Amino acid sequence: MIEEITPILLITISAIIGTIAGYYVRQSIARNRAGTIEAELQKKIIQTKQTAEEIVSKAKEKAETLERKTYGDLEERQKTVIKAENRILKKEEELEEKQKETQAKEKEISVKVEKLKDIKKDIDGLKEETLKKLEKVSGLTKDQAKDELLEKVEREYNAEILERIRKMEERGVEQYEKKAKEIISTVVQSYALPQVQELTTSSVAIPSDEIKGRIIGKEGRNIRAFEKATGVELIVDETPGMVILSSFNPIRREIAKIALEKLLKDGRIQPARVEQEIEKAEEEINKKIREAGESAVYETGVLDLPDKLVQILGRLQYRTSYGQNVLNHSIEVSLLAGAIAGELGLDITLCKKAGLLHDIGKALDYKIEGSHTDIGAKILEKFEISDKVITAVKSHHEEYPYESVEARIIQAADQISGARPGARKDSLENYLKRLGDLEDIAVSFSGVEKAYAIQGGREIRVFVKPGDIDDLTAHKMAREIAKKIQEELRYPGEIKVNLIREMRVIEYAK
Repeated sequence: MIEEITPILLITISAIIGTIAGYYVRQSIARNRAGTIEAELQKKIIQTKQTAEEIVSKAKEKAETLERKTYGDLEERQKTVIKAENRILKKEEELEEKQKETQAKEKEISVKVEKLKDIKKDIDGLKEETLKKLEKVSGLTKDQAKDELLEKVEREYNAEILERIRKMEERGVEQYEKKAKEIISTVVQSYALPQVQELTTSSVAIPSDEIKGRIIGKEGRNIRAFEKATGVELIVDETPGMVILSSFNPIRREIAKIALEKLLKDGRIQPARVEQEIEKAEEEINKKIREAGESAVYETGVLDLPDKLVQILGRLQYRTSYGQNVLNHSIEVSLLAGAIAGELGLDITLCKKAGLLHDIGKALDYKIEGSHTDIGAKILEKFEISDKVITAVKSHHEEYPYESVEARIIQAADQISGARPGARKDSLENYLKRLGDLEDIAVSFSGVEKAYAIQGGREIRVFVKPGDIDDLTAHKMAREIAKKIQEELRYPGEIKVNLIREMRVIEYAK
């Protein structure tokens, strides 16, 4: 029993001893660890103190450096302020000195001015006294002496002054004429619209002569219906392959031509069909008129016209004047007037618009009584065109006075377009008669050897006998011939009188 208790007791005692030993070992280890931690803490405290001392030392050094710098800057600024104050004081002293000098000079000048006033009074008195003595001696007043002197100078230099004035006028006229010729030649070269002579008849080709009977119709009913509806004379004669439409009104003639061509193409020619085709032709011609007006405004650059006025303008495509198409003439006048205005530095837009519209009255002159100038002015007033344009349009045939330079430009451009060779023509009889009259007038003068009308009647070339006519008489005769032509003949544009006097001496060597 005791033997069984002894091992248990030994185990128990060993356990107690182990526990106690472990306790003391743990206490020893804890004390060692505590000592180590305290040592580290002590070390860190020492390091922290050292770091703090270093920071404080550096802060003191920076503070001392900043303090020294601040004191240095203050000293520099104080020195700068002191210098500025010294300069200001010096300038104030200089200004005071200058002010004193100025005051002294003002006093001196005022004294001199007073002296000058006294001298002027003395001079005026002497002048008046001298004039009185002169008037007393001469027996003339001041104004009388002045007038007499001027009259004497005028008498002495009157002839010379008149001669100079005459030379200046001649020189000025020559220069103006030269400049005008340069401008006109430049303008005409820049633009000249080709002209095709218009006639009062239109020809329509037909497929065969057999169709002429169908055009006439039974007992002439077709041709009567056609002429009644169009107002155009339809001439069916023996001319092969064509019929002729005759009318003074180009619009009606064009409508009749379009309608007849469509009837011939369709083949059905009867009164009812004639009326239908004429209505269609009227619609087509209105469209063509509109297109012609729009083409004119785009070509000239006058784009601000009302639509109805453009339509009226297009009617000029079917209006002629002495064989010249009026719409083409209006376009040409517009471009010529714009070019002349550009050369002279005037209003180009105004001149182009007035040139395009100057013959607008001819579009309706067969409907309204009055000259085309008055009709055109009324049309433009109705469409509220500017007064400057209306003024220029009204005076292009000299029916109204010129109120602006632009008005004269329109008149000049109109004459250039209408009077240039080939632009216009009269009937053949009037043309031939005018040529004969021109030559007869020139030959009727004594001393004329022969005369020829050339350039379509635009020029009369007169050859005189050099033994009977001298140079001065030749100038006088040219003026008299031009005057007689102007008084006795009527013609569009102008006629140039070219008088030639030449001496030819012929000898034979034998």
